[in-house]
Amino acid sequence: MSSEKPSLSTRHPQPEDLTRYAWLSIAAALLTIGLKGSAWLVTDSVGLLSDAAESLVNLVAAIVALVALRVVLLPPDRNHHYGHSKAEYFSAAVEGVMIFVAAGVILVASVERFLNPAPIENVGVGLLISVVASVVNGSVAFVLLRAGRRHRSITLTADGRHLLTDVWTSVGVVVGVVLVWLTGWDRLDPIVAFAVGINILVTGWGLIRSSTAGLMDISLPAEDNERIRGIIGRFTAEDIQFHAFRTRESGHRRFMEMHLLVPGAWSVQRGHDLAEDITDALLAEYPDLRVSCHLEPIEDPRSYEDIGI
Repeated sequence: MSSEKPSLSTRHPQPEDLTRYAWLSIAAALLTIGLKGSAWLVTDSVGLLSDAAESLVNLVAAIVALVALRVVLLPPDRNHHYGHSKAEYFSAAVEGVMIFVAAGVILVASVERFLNPAPIENVGVGLLISVVASVVNGSVAFVLLRAGRRHRSITLTADGRHLLTDVWTSVGVVVGVVLVWLTGWDRLDPIVAFAVGINILVTGWGLIRSSTAGLMDISLPAEDNERIRGIIGRFTAEDIQFHAFRTRESGHRRFMEMHLLVPGAWSVQRGHDLAEDITDALLAEYPDLRVSCHLEPIEDPRSYEDIGI
């Protein structure tokens, strides 16, 4: 057994600064606001107006994401011993609420235009501008979703989903405008816009639900829990057991706790070395896992009073 242990900075590296992705999202929102606003002005399509309104919401959401990603970088302090990683869940919740706001604007505008239909003008120019804006949003959404998966950032994932929702909104709007142009039935435009608004509501609800689960200290996925149990199981024997196994997620950070039962006659050093070896094995598979191990004598009945935790 090596006496050299990884330093704290090696075991638990500082979170990476992901704010560059938020700035990318802000830039995309500003660009698409200009593009979609221009498309609405030249066509007078309520669908394109609702699309431009959602881009305004995207801008607010991207700014919130930037703030959250900055807060996440703050180290633990006297009032936040576990750091600030849960700020990401607030960002995702705000994203969900912003999507609800965008959907509300779309639904209200579509109903008003359905009751008071109006012809769409300059269809070709408007659609071309909208398609360019969709390509911008789709490209940025792909970057954010990939970064969100790689860095386990719910903020980037939520922002990516938000932008992807915007893309599907634009697709629906384009379809509506084309159908109006082909059929001459002006009410098709608000009908498609209303359907898009309902779809956006579903996406917003999904983001709010996932952020709430994180704030409630949801455990790691079942497959991860089983994998972690398997790693710990390599060290178990007749006189070495564990119980009170728990895991939780907090933004990009993951935590695991367990009670390790060893012979009471062992020295503190020997028990500590075993706990450190288990921790090293876990960190080899889960580098960002924070492990807390409580040593207990396996012969003491009091060691089993907390077995149901």
